[in-house]
Amino acid sequence: MQFVDEASIIVEAGKGGNGCLSFRREKYVPRGGPDGGDGGHGGSVYLIGDDALNTLIDFKFQRFYKAQNGQGGMGRQMSGKAGEDLHVKVPVGTTVIDEDTLEVIADVTEIGQVVLVGEGGRRGLGNIHFKSSTNRAPRRTTTGTDGDRRYLRLEMKVMADVGLLGMPNAGKSTLIRSVSAAKPKVANYPFTTLVPNLGVVKLGMHEHFVMADVPGLIEGASEGAGLGLRFLKHLTRTRLLFHVVDVAPFDESDPVEAAKAIVHELGQFSPALSERPRWLVLNKFDLLPEDEREERAQKIIQALNWEGPVFRISAISSDGTEKLVQAAYRWLTEQRRLENEDEEALAREQEMRRRMEEESVARTEDRLGRRRKRDDEDDEDFDDDDYDVEVEYAP
Repeated sequence: MQFVDEASIIVEAGKGGNGCLSFRREKYVPRGGPDGGDGGHGGSVYLIGDDALNTLIDFKFQRFYKAQNGQGGMGRQMSGKAGEDLHVKVPVGTTVIDEDTLEVIADVTEIGQVVLVGEGGRRGLGNIHFKSSTNRAPRRTTTGTDGDRRYLRLEMKVMADVGLLGMPNAGKSTLIRSVSAAKPKVANYPFTTLVPNLGVVKLGMHEHFVMADVPGLIEGASEGAGLGLRFLKHLTRTRLLFHVVDVAPFDESDPVEAAKAIVHELGQFSPALSERPRWLVLNKFDLLPEDEREERAQKIIQALNWEGPVFRISAISSDGTEKLVQAAYRWLTEQRRLENEDEEALAREQEMRRRMEEESVARTEDRLGRRRKRDDEDDEDFDDDDYDVEVEYAP
């Protein structure tokens, strides 16, 4: 299945039914009076989180979603039937943005979470409501109102506990293949990974966590270079980052400079995301002679002024990966325990997530704004004269 994490759709709620103009007409019932019923309310449009979905590809083929209109009122004081609500399933982790105002409407982060994105129109009133002592035969009714019509942008961010961060060809896909059942494409050239991949790392019967592999970053990713800007947003859902560094790059580039470039791009995209706990994972140690491995590791650690956890692994042979995932599981378990027991810890986590989401949305708004400006400039450059055709009539 193709991975699609962005889509634009149109939702339209149902129109409310009109009120009815009717008078009672029965034999032996003189002056029956007004009996026009009310219309039915229009149906509303809701989005609902569904864990069975992991892509927005369905919204590439169907872009318009409309709820049912309310039925008009009828005589004998009979109200019209309300329009049925429309429930549209979206993947958990979907952010809903109004394309006209660039306002974030909602963030679907839980299974079964329901979000109202289009409210149905209100019903019209029948003439029975306008009867009074001075107006015994009212001919006044009201019409139903239109339902909301909105242009929405859906952006899905994968829900994972650990995110893999690094340059192309650093070995991130190999690592997730080594510790989980995920099978992303692996090859000896950059940008093998074109879409995010999720893998469930199982350590026991009830011990597991989710790991996300996103396409590699390059310098300038925060400004849109490569695939970084589009997929860097997925890391805002994670709790822990593994910064994977290739200690023996095939192009003989400097691992330290590559690591610094990643840190810079991370901070440019989201300062809050750059504050997330990050572990240094030195990969491809099997490509170095044994007597040079520790010396190479210490040079990288010292050059980066690294003070956090460091793990030396070989993802392709799974050497050191068990120690890495065990440590990650213990850390995640401890973090959840702290948040459950300490309100301050929970508040800090919620504030961190709020900041990351705001910064991610700001990036999206900036990108959409630039696109809209570019489209407007293209429209201004359009000239009907450019498409004039001279017609010659042959005798």
